[in-house]
Amino acid sequence: MKPYLAGGAEFAALYGVKRLQVSQWISRDQTLDYRYAKIISGSPYWLLHFVKGFGQTTPRPRHLNEAELARLVKEQDPGRWVSEVGELPPLVGLAEVEALFQLPSNALLRNAIGTGRFRPADYNLSGSPIWLLEPVVEDAPALQAGARNVDWAIDERVLSSLRDGTYDGPGSRIVPRGKAASRTPK
Repeated sequence: MKPYLAGGAEFAALYGVKRLQVSQWISRDQTLDYRYAKIISGSPYWLLHFVKGFGQTTPRPRHLNEAELARLVKEQDPGRWVSEVGELPPLVGLAEVEALFQLPSNALLRNAIGTGRFRPADYNLSGSPIWLLEPVVEDAPALQAGARNVDWAIDERVLSSLRDGTYDGPGSRIVPRGKAASRTPK
């Protein structure tokens, strides 16, 4: 069973705030960090177990929208509650899948998804698809057999690093955007 997760949009909906507020809890207020999040394709996805209790850890307690929580759990069922990031199975988004298959652009992956040749996402959180790694790997031979112009060969080094949690390629970090990007030394 896949673990229950929440992206920034779901986090915001659970507390009845705008998506920007979640970013401000991280950058400005520092009441939120990434300890209980997995970075996938450059975005944080928090353990729903953590998100559920977050409101009681803030200086001014926030109330959780129980109906939104029930909707999110139902959407991800069958699932399981996980309390530590280390308990997560390997998860991949568009950036990691592109690196795994050494695709020259994500347009090829998006086309495969759009035409149904690539498996449906296990999650669609904050508008982004996320997959459990192992079923994607199991589908690789069928992808290769059906391909005309793209070699869907797996990069074994990327696969190994995704499996053991040491992946540091595209999508493994949050890249600053907007004003924050101009302040970041290159």
